[in-house]
Amino acid sequence: MSRCDSGITMAVRPGGFRRDGGERSVASNEDPMFDRSQFGAEGGYAVRIMDLSGGNGADPVEVIRGFGTLEHANAFARRYVRDSIERCRTSGMAPEEVLAAWFAFGEDAEVMGGAEHAWHSAAELNDFVARPALDPEDRSWRALDPRRDEDAAEEEE
Repeated sequence: MSRCDSGITMAVRPGGFRRDGGERSVASNEDPMFDRSQFGAEGGYAVRIMDLSGGNGADPVEVIRGFGTLEHANAFARRYVRDSIERCRTSGMAPEEVLAAWFAFGEDAEVMGGAEHAWHSAAELNDFVARPALDPEDRSWRALDPRRDEDAAEEEE
């Protein structure tokens, strides 16, 4: 038990408390800073890659799993779409032409499991087609691909 300045006595558990009032379970050897109970989901998040040309119908081209946090999945999806738009852009194209090319030949990314907090391409699409990406990091989705971590782990074995 501990007493705070206002005179209220409260119990402090080793793992602390989550924002929703539940108790955080933290093993004695686990650092609470890396606790995923607030930012992660059971089983992680996934991103569906959709072919906008319709070549795959309504089915995704692929589903990429293994994102530990929603922020990771959102950043990956954002960069993936940004890169897809830039691959559809050629010199001198008007924003409307870039958008038409992306809808005809590009790929969209949908974050699964994030509900209203998941990133959606519609939120930034107009900005992406109006302004070419100047910073290569805006397009570097491969750096955020969780399959890259799996490949590195396999190489170490």
